[in-house]
Amino acid sequence: MKISIFGAGNTLLSDEGFGVHFVRYLQSRYDFPENIDVVDAGTMGMLASGFIENYDYVFIIDVVEIKDKPGTILIYDYDDIRLNKMPAKLSPHQIGVQEMLLMCDIRGVSPDNLKLISVVPESMTIGDSLSKTLKNCLKEVENILLKELESLNIPFYKKSIN
Repeated sequence: MKISIFGAGNTLLSDEGFGVHFVRYLQSRYDFPENIDVVDAGTMGMLASGFIENYDYVFIIDVVEIKDKPGTILIYDYDDIRLNKMPAKLSPHQIGVQEMLLMCDIRGVSPDNLKLISVVPESMTIGDSLSKTLKNCLKEVENILLKELESLNIPFYKKSIN
């Protein structure tokens, strides 16, 4: 089973870079087996589709710009995205998740399963660090993702801190 953990975002716009900050955080804390790719996709847009094509499971971590309390975590599955049950634009860096998945569908290389774990940003100002609110979300998103991996019987190994 091939799995992609895909962090998207622009790290020059504070909270907009949450997905990238998250995958870096995850990589600093865990080792994963070879069948799991942890990807810093940044703002690659359509070029990032290669990191979701032909995977059995894809977990996309990104922000979602909706009117809700900053730090709110929302989870969408593939059907939510296909049936437009989520905001049309998630964040400013997009060509969106929807467009990328549509291209994968057209080419017949869509992932079998996909979850978008998204967080409502607090600040989208110029800056290379997360707001305190979103820094506090890193652990919660980590817990959500690790529970998903556990449900799939996927091993992961906490790195020892020397």
